Amino acid sequence: MSFDSRSRPSVLVVDDETDVADAYAMQLREEYDTDVAYGGEECLEKVSDDTQAVLLDRRMPDIHGDDVLDELRTRGYDCTVIMVTAVDPNLNILEMDFDDYLCKPVDRETLSTTLSQYLDTETADMDPRLDEFFSLLSKLSVLEEELSPGELETDEEFARLKQEAVELSSELRDSVDDFEELVETHRAVARGS
Repeated sequence: MSFDSRSRPSVLVVDDETDVADAYAMQLREEYDTDVAYGGEECLEKVSDDTQAVLLDRRMPDIHGDDVLDELRTRGYDCTVIMVTAVDPNLNILEMDFDDYLCKPVDRETLSTTLSQYLDTETADMDPRLDEFFSLLSKLSVLEEELSPGELETDEEFARLKQEAVELSSELRDSVDDFEELVETHRAVARGS
């Protein structure tokens, strides 16, 4: 996905806590055209074909973020979706169609760097499998941080996705310049360093 270099990417910040949503939107306004939705229903009303990224909370009282994500994909929106939430992840995230998962609290640099990984025109013009790889890497990384090795070792879906990430990594290493640097940047953002 590439964007007109003269326009700024459009980001929709979704959180039922108005102060959190407003703070994230304010932190991103210098780099992105931001809009705010204070719940899942408002998100589904505001999202459009022009929306390039959604920062989506999971636990919202009107419509759960997981259901909002499903509805966005059902409606055919292929925008970047980054879960920004205080909900501890579990193995159910392996089947969710998001691009990245950030655990609150999230600082401005992490938000900005994560978004730029997905919306930067240079990265967007690279191999389209790069986004798929980063999504897999994000899911696997957050689960490895949050769950015990015993829980992960027994899950077939986790093992399948881990193998898929290894294979995709090997393919991308051969086709994408600076692949290792992109991966290190992604890991540094995920760790909040």
